Amino acid sequence: MKSGFAGIIGRPNVGKSTLLNSMIGEKIAIATSKPQTTRNTIRGIYTRMEDGEPKAQIVFIDTPGIHKPKNKLGSYMTDAAISTLNEVDVILFLVDSPLEDKNSGDRYILELLKKSEAPKILVINKIDTIGPEAFQRIYGEYEAMGMFDFILGTNALEGKNVDVLLEEIEKRLEEGPMYFPEDMITDDPERFLVSEIIREKLLLYLDEEVPHGVAVEIEEYEESETMTRIRAAIYCEKQSHKGIIIGKGGKKLKGIGKSARLEIEALLGTKVYLETFVKIKENWRDSDIAIRNFGYRPERQG
Repeated sequence: MKSGFAGIIGRPNVGKSTLLNSMIGEKIAIATSKPQTTRNTIRGIYTRMEDGEPKAQIVFIDTPGIHKPKNKLGSYMTDAAISTLNEVDVILFLVDSPLEDKNSGDRYILELLKKSEAPKILVINKIDTIGPEAFQRIYGEYEAMGMFDFILGTNALEGKNVDVLLEEIEKRLEEGPMYFPEDMITDDPERFLVSEIIREKLLLYLDEEVPHGVAVEIEEYEESETMTRIRAAIYCEKQSHKGIIIGKGGKKLKGIGKSARLEIEALLGTKVYLETFVKIKENWRDSDIAIRNFGYRPERQG
């Protein structure tokens, strides 16, 4: 069988996590319209079966969007994404617009890609919104560089051309071992997935600068045959943000909790009792200790 690791890189908000979920066929990475939603490298496992036997296994590594950091958390996120380039067998570079229309983000990534000897696939995502003329322009720009083994347009949200992309990745893998059981879709622990679901709901419910300053810590996680009890602390950086998260009469926090609970129940396949509360930790995104305590650690890379 063929097996290997594929890294998904790109600027923030180009659809990396949406593409990962589409390739795996299940939601394992949170995805919102807000940039920098992904903070950790997240593994997704795709196993192709044929006649009841595994024929290929691709371990995807979804990375945070590469951007100019504004704090230590941002530096960690960018470092985690860049380090992936040295650890994978195939690189997927996602873009969604012509190169000249963007800031230096894509050009910076291209310079990084030149240093990697791994096969590279350019994925032009969101083809449903960019139009055929823009697609041809993007395609031509990157094809002229001569550094990509394959270029493909996708609509990750609808799954368009995802099957073709999986085939092209598999072609570029060598024979290797089966790294994970065939029914496993991620090696991230359930506690981490639960915290990410809660954070996703915060991102969806909140506006302006508040979402980027929130973190979720699972303080209690107790499983029984009929119920999973979860106690989650939501951290923000300002007293004013705490009030926004809770909302008038606690209405917003209740809505966030209910939405998260329903998705967590679907994930775990059990009833869930979810308790959420809000704490303040000023400027935690510039604290090495806080970043490490919230799980944004180099050990998760690779």
